Amino acid sequence: MTETIEPVWGWRREGVRLRGVAWFAVIALSAAGILLSINQIFLLRLFGFSPLSTTYYYMLVGLFMAVAFLAYPAIPKHTDRVPWYDWIVALIALVSCLYLSTQARSIIAMGWELDAPPLPTLASFCLIAVSLEAVRRCGSGILFFICLAFGLFPLFADSMPGVLWGMQYTPLEATRAYSMGLESIIGVPTRILADLVIGFIIFGVALTVSGGGRFFMDMANALLGGTRGGPAKVAIVSSGFFGSLSGSVISNVIGTGAMTIPTMIRTGYPARYAAAIEACASTGGALMPPVMGSVAFIMASFLNVPYSTIMVAAIIPATLFYATLLLQADSFAALNGLKGLPRAQLPKVGATFRSGWIYCLSLALLVYLLLGLSLESRAPYLVTILLIATTIYYNRSNGALRAICDVIMESGVGIASLVGIVAGIGLIVGSLSITGVGNAFSRELVQFANGNLFLILILGAITSFVLGMGMTASACYIFLAVVLAPVLVQSGLNPIASHLFILYWGMLSYITPPVALAAVAAASIAGSPAMRTGVSAMRLGAVLFVLPFMFVYNPALVMQGDAITIAMAAVTATVAIFMISSATERYLYFHARKLAWIETLLLAAGGLLLMTPEHRTDFAGLAILVLVYGRPLLFKSADDTPLQS
Repeated sequence: MTETIEPVWGWRREGVRLRGVAWFAVIALSAAGILLSINQIFLLRLFGFSPLSTTYYYMLVGLFMAVAFLAYPAIPKHTDRVPWYDWIVALIALVSCLYLSTQARSIIAMGWELDAPPLPTLASFCLIAVSLEAVRRCGSGILFFICLAFGLFPLFADSMPGVLWGMQYTPLEATRAYSMGLESIIGVPTRILADLVIGFIIFGVALTVSGGGRFFMDMANALLGGTRGGPAKVAIVSSGFFGSLSGSVISNVIGTGAMTIPTMIRTGYPARYAAAIEACASTGGALMPPVMGSVAFIMASFLNVPYSTIMVAAIIPATLFYATLLLQADSFAALNGLKGLPRAQLPKVGATFRSGWIYCLSLALLVYLLLGLSLESRAPYLVTILLIATTIYYNRSNGALRAICDVIMESGVGIASLVGIVAGIGLIVGSLSITGVGNAFSRELVQFANGNLFLILILGAITSFVLGMGMTASACYIFLAVVLAPVLVQSGLNPIASHLFILYWGMLSYITPPVALAAVAAASIAGSPAMRTGVSAMRLGAVLFVLPFMFVYNPALVMQGDAITIAMAAVTATVAIFMISSATERYLYFHARKLAWIETLLLAAGGLLLMTPEHRTDFAGLAILVLVYGRPLLFKSADDTPLQS
């Protein structure tokens, strides 16, 4: 356990950009931001400092936005240094936010979001400008233009047609509303980030730096590495488990994929297939309880329900997804005669557990604090203390101070990335709120669909997919929960199923071309073509396209209903994904043979029939399964030959 996974975001990877003064500046700003968060969450009143909530939000945005401008270059070629203008922009972000934080009482008491003196107005303009630049650097070009368009929208709202018509604002009025109002830059997205998400980012980083990723990898190897197609199963289990705790898809791909992908290739999996497996498994981490990359806590906040409700609701869909990946990987191994790793090359279960029991204890402690004591905001900080102590202990001979700096640096840059994106999203939320278009849009979209639930879901799926491009799981969900979720809920859908629907479809962009960020990252490790890897990942993760529709139409799959209904829905869905997995890889379990094409098509159709909530389609799907396993002479073909195990 003395080995640690190479950090993804920190100064080791960013290398020469964050060095010297820039490195110290990022460490100092990050440490100040983390200390500020701890002071606020635990009500410590350090140095007698107990700020208003809005003061806290402004300070936090200023500190971490400054980090974002130092860590993320304005143009790609400046990865080797921090140019002078990045320092200036970072200073503008810091000073403008700190000034607004000192005026928090006046902003609230005197209504400055409506009419403010010149200096606060100037600071507000600076905050909007740096927010747009931050979302450009930390997010994507698409998201930047969306934020810019929505930011300008109030200036022309009264000239827009139909559902887009809203209250018009002058540039100064819009500037004040965005920066000093409570529904925009320091609105719901920023408040959720500051009160819930930061602790889990720090926890994920501490888990990585302390060697948690290596432990989960070793444990998965010890349990599954020797089975048929073992390396792929190890990748799926370890990436899913670690991704749930860390929350970052790309970090997961790079961190665990650096070990799993070469091993899969070495045991016979094609490079493209190995990269696709890792991309899908890492993407699913944000959908897998217990932590779901902190999205579960954000969702609970939006829905005003206990965290445990969200965690329980997510269990069946996430389990079905990972079961599908395992079945497909095993089927591919069976068809191609791939073996597991030699037992001599695998770690022992007992020895692995003894070397990493602290991570099991940390996970158990986290779940207890979350479920038993309902300490959602404080739990990750408390568990991080244990992980940092572990890091110091195992790195005492190699420099404990460097390990602590790694945690601060990684956490600071990760938080900064999310702050930059969320500040931009705040402009979208604020625009829809101050113009009144947000509520009208939800109402009009429902009327446009004329009660057609499937059309609403299709529109919602497309919107979620497009807007989810290039965003982290948390930022993607926050954005969609504000913009899209009300539409689905107003249509009469189950609220929990609706919010999980947008999360699933938002995450699909990670494995679906043309963006497919997870597939591209995995392809770079495997040395395979990026787009071909994306296509393979989309095929392997195809069940993700169907699962959201399943649990929206049948909320029993998200634990909404009585025990018998939930059990029947889970069993039916399990049979459905079994049939679809068999069809995807053209392999029939128990008969150990390759499927004929007509059988493949029938199994796929039968699986889809079982996924619908109608009982008559369930009977049709089961009839197809019996028919295929009956091996009638009608389906006898050249492909119908037993495989050697």
